[in-house]
Amino acid sequence: MDEIEVPSFFLCPISLEIMKDPVTLSTGITYDRESIEKWLFSGKNEFCPVTKQPIPDSELTPNHTLRRLIQAWCTMNASHGIERIPTPKPPVNKTQIIKLINDAKSPQSQIKCLRRLRSIAAESETNKRCLEAAGAVDFLASLIGNNDYMNHNEENDMSFTEHFARASDEALCILNNLQLSETVLKNLMARNLGLVESLTKVMQRGTCESRVHAVVLSKSLLEVADPMKIIGLRAEFFVELVQVLKDQDQVSRTAFKAALQLLIQLCPWGRNRIKAVEAGAVPVLIELLLETNSSEKRRCVEVAMAVLDLLCGCAEGRAEFLHHSAGLAMVSKKILRVSQVASEKAVRILYSISKFSATTGVLQEMLQLGVVAKLCLVLQVDCGSKTKERAREILKLHARTWKKSPCVPTNLLSSYPA
Repeated sequence: MDEIEVPSFFLCPISLEIMKDPVTLSTGITYDRESIEKWLFSGKNEFCPVTKQPIPDSELTPNHTLRRLIQAWCTMNASHGIERIPTPKPPVNKTQIIKLINDAKSPQSQIKCLRRLRSIAAESETNKRCLEAAGAVDFLASLIGNNDYMNHNEENDMSFTEHFARASDEALCILNNLQLSETVLKNLMARNLGLVESLTKVMQRGTCESRVHAVVLSKSLLEVADPMKIIGLRAEFFVELVQVLKDQDQVSRTAFKAALQLLIQLCPWGRNRIKAVEAGAVPVLIELLLETNSSEKRRCVEVAMAVLDLLCGCAEGRAEFLHHSAGLAMVSKKILRVSQVASEKAVRILYSISKFSATTGVLQEMLQLGVVAKLCLVLQVDCGSKTKERAREILKLHARTWKKSPCVPTNLLSSYPA
């Protein structure tokens, strides 16, 4: 390749490599399909890399003439070790997708259609966008948690339930693989009002794989959802999120992290905090902290602490936290041992407890467990101004009870605020 000169118009303007599948944008510039697809779709760019002009649509027109010239040049220079580029497979078009969906009437043809759609989506980013344009997203959403399947309990008709279970699993997998844009997700939510409820049913009764896909898709949908939709989520949804956390050994890390992040996303709203608490989130999160060493899974600890902080913002959450015998001890233990973020969240949790739920018994327990001593230590080290200020406020709140206690080491009493 280095011994011969490659014509400049054979090179992709982005990668500067010989084009294998030249395509032309509406701006008139030709690129290699793989490079421009990565630029347009993965990078979410909406302008031509060369001309900087906006691209009204992402339709890529094959440049057959240039491709044949490149193939001929490769053949002429075969003696230099240059291999002839193969003729690329033509991308699927919108009409083909629509026909495929319309022909999926019977259970057998439906499964066949889904497998074909999955294969098409895996081929290229262009195919994924073509599926969106052809209405495949709504078709796939209609198959998720199908009510006929979920409510069908006839033992003598296993083929019926197996069909809808397989169809739901395939549809979920394809939707997640499409990596839908924010606009498409919003439209999907608007046109399929019961979609989150359907995903909840899958999380209740689906296979491990389908539960994973249901949690991940729920996260994507609720990230762009209207606040009223988020506030109106049913209690069953929170029960299933908590169950995913309980089943962390059975589900993937992706689903586990998505469930934690969903709780952070949903629990700033007071009603949702109560739903999460009633679903049993608090003891599950504390048990998670018990099982996770401070030196490992740092991000997991930070997120779990963030959720606990939100849940302790309501009386029900604080009551559940204090009901757990290890709650105060585990949160205090994470201070100064995981990260600055974890320390900040831990101190925030202790602030909520000490300000709103500080009974005599709770204050004594905080002394005996070394929580007060840890807060004094926070004032002596570099752990962030916000964390220090919050720790100082906690110590001031209960100075009359704590300041002269023998449970606080004398070397730490010097830092106790006046």
